[in-house]
Amino acid sequence: MTEIRSGRRNGLATGIRIGRSEAGPPARTLIGQTNIAAELAELAQRNGWAASPAFHSGDRVWSHGEVHDLAARTTSALVGLGVRPGDRVMLAHGDGVAWVAAFLGTARLGATVVPVNPELTAADHAFMAEDCEASLVVAEDRTADRFDGLPCLTGDRLLDLAAGAAPGPVARVTGATALYAQYTSGTTGAPKAALHRHADLALYHRAAGQGVVGIRHDDVTLSVSKLFFAYGLGNALVFPLFSGSSAVLLGDRPGPAQIEETVERHGVTVLYAVPSAYANVAAECDGASFASVRVAVSAGESLNETLAARARDLLAAPVLDQLGSTEAGHAFCSSTLDADEAGTIGRPLAGYEIQIRDDDGGPVSEGEGELWVRGGSVMAGYLNRPEQTARTLVDGWLRTGDRAERLPGGAYVHRGRRDDLEMVGGITMSPVEVERVLAEHPAVAEVVVAVVADERGASKLRAFVVPAVPDPDPARVEEELIALARRRLAPFKVPRSVELCRALPRTHTGKLRRFAVRNGDW
Repeated sequence: MTEIRSGRRNGLATGIRIGRSEAGPPARTLIGQTNIAAELAELAQRNGWAASPAFHSGDRVWSHGEVHDLAARTTSALVGLGVRPGDRVMLAHGDGVAWVAAFLGTARLGATVVPVNPELTAADHAFMAEDCEASLVVAEDRTADRFDGLPCLTGDRLLDLAAGAAPGPVARVTGATALYAQYTSGTTGAPKAALHRHADLALYHRAAGQGVVGIRHDDVTLSVSKLFFAYGLGNALVFPLFSGSSAVLLGDRPGPAQIEETVERHGVTVLYAVPSAYANVAAECDGASFASVRVAVSAGESLNETLAARARDLLAAPVLDQLGSTEAGHAFCSSTLDADEAGTIGRPLAGYEIQIRDDDGGPVSEGEGELWVRGGSVMAGYLNRPEQTARTLVDGWLRTGDRAERLPGGAYVHRGRRDDLEMVGGITMSPVEVERVLAEHPAVAEVVVAVVADERGASKLRAFVVPAVPDPDPARVEEELIALARRRLAPFKVPRSVELCRALPRTHTGKLRRFAVRNGDW
């Protein structure tokens, strides 16, 4: 690690104003319109949540009051490390109270948090640190030495500094000031940092925290998706802080056994995960351990109806499918406790508008097309990427890259990614339709379908299957899956072969890396 030095004030290419406003007393405003860290601390005090549990981390339970006090002291520690309003603090740390303190402390200071996956390679971390022009990095012990040339300290060291500091000042900002820059998961190429503002948290809390699961003061949340991911940030940080409820923070990504144990030990009532996690839990866990769960949510990729039914049966609770993105901040379309329509991603959430458009950006009156969304929490733009921002944000609308179909009743069905389309025999098709059919077979835990080159270099449709049964007969599985596809699908959509594998290639956030399947790069 290098010696801590003063940070520098970095402007934002999107024109978001960062820094202190004119001198004078802060105006009394609504949540989400000024410094969100200070507003959340005031909200907890005003509602009597100060002594209520906020985070279960390791063997320690942190109350809301303790968390906000720690965040205020972390602000002083960051100032002592040279961080200034407008600087960027890269947070490459596992989930825990150090992560929470660093995020809130940076927000109070008027600097911008850049949360990144701590499991990335050194090259990935170096790219992101340079790309965001980080002034300080908060990392784990095992990776703190990879940020040569940048001031860096561990989460434990930051907490030690905060423990001995006085509460720090609150920077005067507006709801439009940059709060965090979150990198896309890189499923289709190099990651880009989506810029979000102080006001955004309140918007997607109302839409997804309240509107989807009706988050309550007595809820205990477990998000299998981590805090650095847009989905996890809302689930495990934003919703608990806005509702006075609590969340369990696990430093590592939990497997089925740890999910089961955590739910039972803490009495988890709201469970968030990606479909692959639900598949593993449904295959390996005892439903009795999940008796406390009142609602579960799935996001990150398509949830097929067969898996959704398995998960509902195990949990004895609704499993709500939703769609969101890093660029939108969190979910913008979802099934809810009040309107759960099987096989759909529900309807637009409060504060968001959705349109289905063709490849030229024109509205589609019926059938499927690319999904466009607009709403208050849509990003200000990509950090230092004006051209990509201009392609993605058009007249206030976000091009999501997702394909969807609007049903006559108003709910939407997800049809995969725009870049997930395959060309088979000169015909463009979505592999998601094929995967949904194959997933109905009892021998299939997970499946992805892609066009790959055979031994002659010819492009053929192949299914890659993670089996749901031990020691399956590959020949028999292939025969049955191809026969199933032939019964249900057009001939050009039938896979020509089936390959069994232990796992599918995914990002660290659990999203399927389709381009890796196509390229054989896994």
